Amino acid sequence: LALVIDHMRRKEAPFRVIDTHAGCGRYALGSMQAAKTGEWRGGIGRLLGPDARPLPVEVAQVMAPYLDVVRAENPSQQLAVYPGSPLIARHLMRERDVLVANELHPEDWEHLKAALARDRRVKLLALDGWIALKSLLPPKERRGVVLIDPPFEEEDELGRLAQGLAEALRRFETGIYVAWYPIKDVKRIAAFHADLAAVAGPDLLRVELLIRGGNAPDRLNGCGLIVANPPFTLRDRLAAVLPELTHRLAEGSGARHRLDRLVQTTSDAPDRTPSSHKRRRRDVQV
Repeated sequence: LALVIDHMRRKEAPFRVIDTHAGCGRYALGSMQAAKTGEWRGGIGRLLGPDARPLPVEVAQVMAPYLDVVRAENPSQQLAVYPGSPLIARHLMRERDVLVANELHPEDWEHLKAALARDRRVKLLALDGWIALKSLLPPKERRGVVLIDPPFEEEDELGRLAQGLAEALRRFETGIYVAWYPIKDVKRIAAFHADLAAVAGPDLLRVELLIRGGNAPDRLNGCGLIVANPPFTLRDRLAAVLPELTHRLAEGSGARHRLDRLVQTTSDAPDRTPSSHKRRRRDVQV
């Protein structure tokens, strides 16, 4: 998301960010819930903070738009707060850009309002996320980034995501869409990819990072993004950071990543990784 917005800023024309399932906006890492799971220590805690090893220079440069937002939320250099997607977007937007942050859950919406309500560039809505996806497109700026990050609390949200993305592309075909999904049961993910390939068109970038091997449907093994109409800079920038992230975020053996077009075309060139790098690449990539 940060890299996509960073790319959008290269042109003078204003753009709109639509976050269909915005959540709380800001998360306290010292809260009872965060302390109970401790998940952040295996995520952002391995990238920033007193216990994190420095990132390689080239990786830190690519990740700077994102990491700078997290640092801005933690001026004391201690990791106390994690910015959710609407705060990441707001930090990276310019004065003439607009953020529409939508969240249906009443308690989360109140937190979101407290985090963002004073910013005149922000419009807050409390709609069902799938209704918001239909009703907010196309944006009047005709330049936009749409983040679709459902909670995946219902049985068929992968199917709803495939259909929702397909319909959104019909309404606003030039928009950039970033759709997040959890990776648990690999058979369900394969079916989701097949559904997307059938209904959403060819220009879909698939980005996945698995922190462990195997297929454990009862736990989060990794996560993925489908990026529709990806900026031309995105694939190379992700390719520069995914090997390091895979290594750093791994939980045991079998961690790996994938970066490719969901629908392969004849123009897709094969990866010609030098032989001296093949062993490491085999360990971390599909």
